[in-house]
Amino acid sequence: MFAPKSTLWLFFVVFIASTSQPAFAIPAFARKYGLPCSACHEAWPKLNNFGQVFRDNGFQLGNERDAPVFQRPEYFPITFRFFPQWHRESTNRFAMDAVRGDAESGLTEQRFTTHGFDHSGLDMWTGGTLAPNISFLVLPAAEASGAFHFEAAWIRFDNLLKSTWLNVKLGKHELDTPVSEKRFLTLSANGGFYYLYHFLPPSSDINSFGGIGDNQVGIEVSGHSKNSYTRYSVSVLSSTNGEPELPTNHSYDFYGHFSQAFDAPGLGMQRVGVYGYSGRSPTYYQTAGGEPIPGTGGGNRPFYRAGAYGIWYAGKFDFSTVFMHGKDNVFLATGTGADQPQLLPAGARGPSWNGGFVEAHYSYSPQLILVGRYEAIRMSQQADPSFARDFGNTTAWVAGYRWYPIMSSRAGIAWHQEYAQVQFNKLSPVTGRNLRSGSLLMGFDFDF
Repeated sequence: MFAPKSTLWLFFVVFIASTSQPAFAIPAFARKYGLPCSACHEAWPKLNNFGQVFRDNGFQLGNERDAPVFQRPEYFPITFRFFPQWHRESTNRFAMDAVRGDAESGLTEQRFTTHGFDHSGLDMWTGGTLAPNISFLVLPAAEASGAFHFEAAWIRFDNLLKSTWLNVKLGKHELDTPVSEKRFLTLSANGGFYYLYHFLPPSSDINSFGGIGDNQVGIEVSGHSKNSYTRYSVSVLSSTNGEPELPTNHSYDFYGHFSQAFDAPGLGMQRVGVYGYSGRSPTYYQTAGGEPIPGTGGGNRPFYRAGAYGIWYAGKFDFSTVFMHGKDNVFLATGTGADQPQLLPAGARGPSWNGGFVEAHYSYSPQLILVGRYEAIRMSQQADPSFARDFGNTTAWVAGYRWYPIMSSRAGIAWHQEYAQVQFNKLSPVTGRNLRSGSLLMGFDFDF
């Protein structure tokens, strides 16, 4: 059944709190090869094309330092990343009891603001080569609360058949997205992810897929030209949204990405590409004592995300322009088990939407980069035809900068400051007006 409009805002509050995550990079590679971090990064952790080639080659330069047996015994490729910070969070219409402590007094909407000193979670990042053309990455991560999980863990066989066009990766990994969400230059609760990558329509949607920004578990086949101007990747993934122990069902999802770069006279390298994700998600579970049994999902129904993008350079400016179209099956969107089609609400249909973002960077110097992004998602078809056409439309923007007083092969520090704001149309909890949330963040992002 469709969720009441007054409760849908809870989804977005939880979404913001749970999705924001730091990006990551590893200065251990600079230590290994004796290179400055600027060799691979336009601005840490954002890669330049040399860094992309290094990553595509399985963290290898093709010299005698690639094999770990030729490294000094005390060398170990590991990085710790942490972000002590001050931040302010504000929501314009937050549901509170009309009379404090009286649950029967009804709810009213008030502005809710909190601010103070805080800290991020901890990333413990290790990666490199086990042998020539066998690379790996393991990223154990602790949330700010101390909860522990594996953000990524994979092994990759590189240059199979002695060709850069055939590489195979197995494990939990970041999808080869148009713009990496794991090498982000914005980190706040409202600005530290792409809404486009994670959007679900504002209804009772039970799609277990968290978005192409989430790391997934499966196998990836990829390839690239020598300079990585031409790139492709194809992934077959368990339909678990990257969660361990197969908690949902027994189906598989598919992701594909192709891009082509070219040199524009006087402007530098430009890149265009297309991408798409097709999957299936369960609509019901077997139960024991009325409780769902993990792994018994059934009634799988399809969904997809597809789009195109361009990354453009002009001197010290670069612009990422990304478009996506999404659609969910009607059973997923309405929270209805596919074994009970008679329970579909009258007039229900599969929702669809279009969205995109423009992200701009200005590299003033190797030590200072300015960042700005505007993002918009617009519903083109609601699951419930009684919903307003713009119900759940999302608009977000962020502006900030990163200044790097220290960036060496041993460690990096960035003074980071940003402001981000997002608006969800007609999703305030009581009155159904527009819901806005803002974040102001500043602190030292460092790794060692």
